[in-house]
Amino acid sequence: MNRLGMRLAAHLLVAAAAFMGCALVTSAQADMFAESTAYERFMGRWSHQLAPLFVTFVGIGAKDSVLDVGSGTGVLALTIAESAPSARIVGIDPAAPYVKFAQSRVPGDRVRFEVGDAQKMSFADATFDRVLSLLVMNFIPDHGKALDEMIRVSRPGGVVGAVVWDYGGEMQMLRVFWDEAVARDPSIAKRDERHMPLCRPGELAALWRAHGLQQVVEEPLTFTMSFASFDDFWEPFLGGQGPAGAYAAKLPEADRAALAARLRKRVLAGRADGPITLQARAWAVKGVK
Repeated sequence: MNRLGMRLAAHLLVAAAAFMGCALVTSAQADMFAESTAYERFMGRWSHQLAPLFVTFVGIGAKDSVLDVGSGTGVLALTIAESAPSARIVGIDPAAPYVKFAQSRVPGDRVRFEVGDAQKMSFADATFDRVLSLLVMNFIPDHGKALDEMIRVSRPGGVVGAVVWDYGGEMQMLRVFWDEAVARDPSIAKRDERHMPLCRPGELAALWRAHGLQQVVEEPLTFTMSFASFDDFWEPFLGGQGPAGAYAAKLPEADRAALAARLRKRVLAGRADGPITLQARAWAVKGVK
């Protein structure tokens, strides 16, 4: 596993702050997305499995020009580069450190990264054949403005696509966590990631159609998450990454043990400890300009 996925959650936090015009990020938020090794074990390994499925869904022509909106550390852009060796790819992100990191991973100039804001891009109209976004659209407060910009820089006949986790449904690792956490303590229901925007079936497609895109298709992208044991499932939450990890890591020891017991019962379903498989699902959308 390379380092590209290790800081994706941190990128998303910085991107959200930049898109919102925030100058500062609170220390609590920074802690939630601060530890790259912990994040890689918690969620990075799964975003690497999602990116190739998304690339297949949107389709990349051999010589396409592609824009990766909210490129972060470059996971999507580099996945595209591997699958379409002649494609020309640009990634934009509001966080300069991540742009620098992503650029350091690619030789030559076929893939390049630059600082940019999804809501106000510097590119001319009709520049790209594909304009794509991986796990970022739900972090942009003005989704419509960002989508209008994505459409503007797409060529006529070009494809605009995005993907977000199905936080409220079959992203089972997070779903079972929040189900059991809320059942144990109903006062935390508002923290459940099911409330994230654009994560429910039909929401991305409705947004795409509302902004005039044609031939809109929304599909679930699914894969199996394999854990070696209950500890392989549970211990990554204790690294404090993301909303679920931040909640688990800060629980008093007795409460954390009680939550772990509930989760053990849920995911093992009475079996002895051993391999666990859960499904992961994300909603992907594409439309034609």
